[in-house]
Amino acid sequence: MSTRTVSNLKSRLMPLLLTFGLLIADQITKAIVIARMPVGVIYKRFLGDFIWLVHVRNKGAAFSIGADSSVVMRIMVLILLPLLVMAVVLWAILSSRNILNGVQRWFAAGVLGGGLGTLVDRIFRFDEGVVDFISIDFYGFLGLERWPTFNVSDSCVVVFVILLALSILFEKKETHNDSSKEKN
Repeated sequence: MSTRTVSNLKSRLMPLLLTFGLLIADQITKAIVIARMPVGVIYKRFLGDFIWLVHVRNKGAAFSIGADSSVVMRIMVLILLPLLVMAVVLWAILSSRNILNGVQRWFAAGVLGGGLGTLVDRIFRFDEGVVDFISIDFYGFLGLERWPTFNVSDSCVVVFVILLALSILFEKKETHNDSSKEKN
């Protein structure tokens, strides 16, 4: 194997360190929540009532969508579909087709880490639900007094999807501007 091939493979595998780091951080925080916080009780408040640590369980997707669905539907939509999406994300990270640039691989790895954190809960805590514990005051915006309770993996998915989307948007903008300059 040439030095260039090893270097190329290394650059594709390195972002997976972030994936596993985020997965581990998510699972550690959830283990602490399970061990120390009773379900449904506000454990701690920060900044007045702005942030609560409160242990809740979610059997559905975001905003508890699908929590009351049949077992078969929950398996299909909350486990199998995310597995497929994560397989595509992993393929994009590892692909030699340069679907993503170096920074975008890291952002995709962050999405993958967050997604895996939730998937672990959905598989191993199927009957109990995903462990959520961060609740933020939403001041009645959009009719919500509090934003739906979330966890570290949810935060990772949101932050890294936004970063990935912005990097793709700005990359395409730069490419478009560069090609229009060449034509003039």
